[in-house]
Amino acid sequence: MKNTASSKERYVVLMAGGRGERFWPLSREKTPKQLLRLLGRKSLLQLAVERLQGLVPPSRVFVITTAVQAAEVRRQLPRLPRANVVIEPMGRDTCAAVALGAAVVAARCPGAVMAMLPADHVIHDAARFRQTLADAFDVAAREPVIVTLGIPPTEPATGYGYIRVGERLELPHNSPRADTIFHKAEAFVEKPTVERAREFLQTGRYRWNAGMFVWSVPTLLRGLEEHQPRIHAACQRWIATGHSPARLARLLRRDYPTLPRISIDYALMERATNVVVADASFDWDDVGSWSALARHLPRDAAGNTLQADCVTVDASGNLVLDARPGSARTLIALVGVQGLVVVHTRDAVLIVPKDQAQKVRDLVRKLETEPKYRSLL
Repeated sequence: MKNTASSKERYVVLMAGGRGERFWPLSREKTPKQLLRLLGRKSLLQLAVERLQGLVPPSRVFVITTAVQAAEVRRQLPRLPRANVVIEPMGRDTCAAVALGAAVVAARCPGAVMAMLPADHVIHDAARFRQTLADAFDVAAREPVIVTLGIPPTEPATGYGYIRVGERLELPHNSPRADTIFHKAEAFVEKPTVERAREFLQTGRYRWNAGMFVWSVPTLLRGLEEHQPRIHAACQRWIATGHSPARLARLLRRDYPTLPRISIDYALMERATNVVVADASFDWDDVGSWSALARHLPRDAAGNTLQADCVTVDASGNLVLDARPGSARTLIALVGVQGLVVVHTRDAVLIVPKDQAQKVRDLVRKLETEPKYRSLL
């Protein structure tokens, strides 16, 4: 049986929690990656909301975040109603966040079609992103399917999960401009070795799993009921709170600690048989480390990205960022070094080879064990 949600019933839920690990020392628990202005005058969260203009109004955009980040989220997004910033009492991975997003949407519109999107990705072609998302909304509104946006890979990346796609599907759209290609999802694949990633790239049958999903509320709730009954039961209780943020907050404090800590991929996507993949025709990067950020910033003739007062001699491929106020900056000089990340903040300096930038998370976890450094987190 087909769903009948109209375009007026579109909602977007942005996942904007996180602990600020991968971009330390610039990112902290109160200001993780999505709240930072890494690519200009706007934060990644602000850019994520801006990309939705013309597709979903601010009144139907929700942000799921943490208590320590909520004030900054509201400050950065003044057009969002206060109640649209929803606070998780603790992190329980993405399945719990999805269920919470579904609950706040369903309390307002039980038949809505909704997108669940990360708030910290980089997408430059906003128009193509909106068109792909609009096509996914149309399909999810008309058919009882889960739509995931798959990114056609451009390199044998080992830092992403993959989706193997099957036959091309002819699915109806409302828009005469719709040109998104949809496939049946055959399998979700964990982060591969570089050898397997090269094989995936050659077959043309794999997409990067970007963690962007579109579904109708009824379709999602049926999936949770079948595959995650405990989370489904909690979601139903949250829906019953209606428009009362205070009642919802009380229930979340009671329910969240009891929920399984599981990702939406493991909990639902890998188990469901009604998943389809929309081929993304826009550029995409999850900007998962300092080295990834350098791809989006200007470079000098030697390939250095210099966001600081910096002089180099025989240095190439480095990223240097000084996040202190202009009056506090000092000269950073690089001589004879290649492929480094150097980040200088008010209270910390990070130096790491680009090819080891993922280990910054390990550094943060080590700092957590040292009481004298906890103020830096």
